[in-house]
Amino acid sequence: MPRDTSSPADHISAADPAVLDTVAQWRHHWWNPGAPAPEGDDLLSLLARAEYGRGADRLGTHTLAPDDLRAAELRRAARAGTAHDPLALVTAADGDPMLRSALAEAWAVTVAAGHRNRASAALRSRLLPPVAAAEAACLLDLAEAHGLRPLTAAECATRARSEDRWERHAALRHLSGLPGGRALLPTRPATSDPYESLLLSAAWNRAEPGAPPGAGFRRAVRGLPARPAAGLVAAQSMMTGHLSEPGVGLSGGMSVLVAGLGDALAATRRVSRVLTVVLLDASRLRRGRPLVERIGSGHWALGIPVPGSDPVDPATALCLRPAISWWAARLLGLPGAAPDVVHARFADDCSLAVADAARRCGFRFVFTATPDPHRTVAERHRGVPGASRSEPAAALRLDLHRMFVADQLVARSDLLVTIPGRSGADDLSAHFPQLRPAPGTRRIASPPEGIPPFTPRPGDALVADTLLGRLFRDGGRPDSIDASARRMRLILSVGRLHPVKQQDRLVEAWLGAELHRSTTMLLIGGSPTAAATPVEQEMRARIAELLSGHPEARRRIALWPALPNRGVRILERALAAADRAGRALYVCPSAKEEFGLAILEAMDSGLPAAGPQRGGVPHYIRDGANGFLLPTGSTSALAERLSALADLTDTELARVAAAGRRSVATRFSASAMAESLAAEYHRLVASAPSPGRTR
Repeated sequence: MPRDTSSPADHISAADPAVLDTVAQWRHHWWNPGAPAPEGDDLLSLLARAEYGRGADRLGTHTLAPDDLRAAELRRAARAGTAHDPLALVTAADGDPMLRSALAEAWAVTVAAGHRNRASAALRSRLLPPVAAAEAACLLDLAEAHGLRPLTAAECATRARSEDRWERHAALRHLSGLPGGRALLPTRPATSDPYESLLLSAAWNRAEPGAPPGAGFRRAVRGLPARPAAGLVAAQSMMTGHLSEPGVGLSGGMSVLVAGLGDALAATRRVSRVLTVVLLDASRLRRGRPLVERIGSGHWALGIPVPGSDPVDPATALCLRPAISWWAARLLGLPGAAPDVVHARFADDCSLAVADAARRCGFRFVFTATPDPHRTVAERHRGVPGASRSEPAAALRLDLHRMFVADQLVARSDLLVTIPGRSGADDLSAHFPQLRPAPGTRRIASPPEGIPPFTPRPGDALVADTLLGRLFRDGGRPDSIDASARRMRLILSVGRLHPVKQQDRLVEAWLGAELHRSTTMLLIGGSPTAAATPVEQEMRARIAELLSGHPEARRRIALWPALPNRGVRILERALAAADRAGRALYVCPSAKEEFGLAILEAMDSGLPAAGPQRGGVPHYIRDGANGFLLPTGSTSALAERLSALADLTDTELARVAAAGRRSVATRFSASAMAESLAAEYHRLVASAPSPGRTR
């Protein structure tokens, strides 16, 4: 790519949304001190000033809480690559999980700068006196992550008998790698928890491969055959939700993308095996799920155990990062694994854990960077009071942490993959200003995105009839629409039930425009009611509240829990069939979509599709030509646009649908995506020597 010698500030025009984004402005100021420093005294401005300000710019942040100031200082050190006194760093181990995650990044910089002996001494000075269990676990994890030995095996074994599970688990992980640790490992877990049983077995297998107590771990991974003699082995992570349950909980289009891409990559001539790294919670472990499962030809799932059965999201991942990293190193280090590249796609601590494991094992690391949550931080969090500790303030802190995580993943990547947005690379660099200076010094690739092909099967017609029968059965049911409304235009929306997907805004706009009098609606997504997460329950309650005063509307809207991806695609094809051409419209009301896999699947089925203006959708939808763009930032604007689309004739919608289908067929196949990505992996491996194993 051509070298860009201008400054980041030169690229922010008055029309750029980042101009109005306080955080984006502060980030440009950090990487280019000549860029202007914005004003503001709300919590967003103060936190951004503390993290990205320089010199006098940081004045006024003293009103922030001590943990906020410490987190900002640690993030600044990690971004700048500045080594700190290890004794000063370890004092942050008594902070909250977000602070400890920032500490792990700053700690890595200090250890890499050659301060291993001082780092070990600092850890020992904190671990030997009585210390809280959470702090002890953090300190042990810092030691384990970098091969430091601040405690003897006997001293660590004392921690391995702690009543606190976090401290106990951290000590078991660390003890398994210490000289003499094998003799002090317990032979039985402290509890009947299946996670702890497997952890102890894996610790034994690490300390003494072949030892009887390690048999449980060896059984759980025995399904993976020896590494292929030829071809690349590629690993990819998918730790948000479950691979096989798109639309349930936090599982969305990413699970469909990763599953289909894994199969397609394994079918290329350059890649012989794909390993998709997922999470296995306690309920799955209790049912005896192995850690290694074949999910396609040449495509295997590696399951990382996690304690408990609560969904792992960016907030809960903060506590799980050290354990996930340790497990990832164990699994990716199996003889049948040892990947040439490890690819992560989501900015959270799970991806940082995968990057940690790649560093520890000497694997090349690839990251797909998107401006998420960057694009919406300012508008969602503007105006939160400076001293607030409310729930909105906690959400703001988590978003800023995820932006820091994304920066660290970008910095660690041997290859950076981008998804073009409306303005291509400029759209990304508006939020990642570190990509502006000397772009020729970094490998950046933008392979085409794609969706797996739909392959018809003999029973599809029966499935379609069953789904349509269920849809138009009885308007008195929450999952069905009046049969008399069967010929009305149907608005279909598929996605996980989550505030960012904005199904509640879609319903509000539908009602506000009085479209319930002339159209029907089907929302598909979320867990079954009995298993719904708190977020899903809140979204359903919000939709029910909106419908409460509209009895007619309630008979023309159906809410279904998530269907398997194949079921969704069969239904979409049935709705797009010749006898219904133009009678159904797919709508994605999300605040933004970085890619919008479900939109492309709807287009591929032959439905006219509409998606948000913000994000990556404008990269492939030309408004009014092969699809439609929606202003999803306000209910009134969305209602106006929906009304205009509902007024289009069947013929007009059918024309757009046909163009959309051609777009997907020519530009967005999973096989083309896999071939391009495999070629990038091959170039990376061929051009760069292995970074070497650090442990």
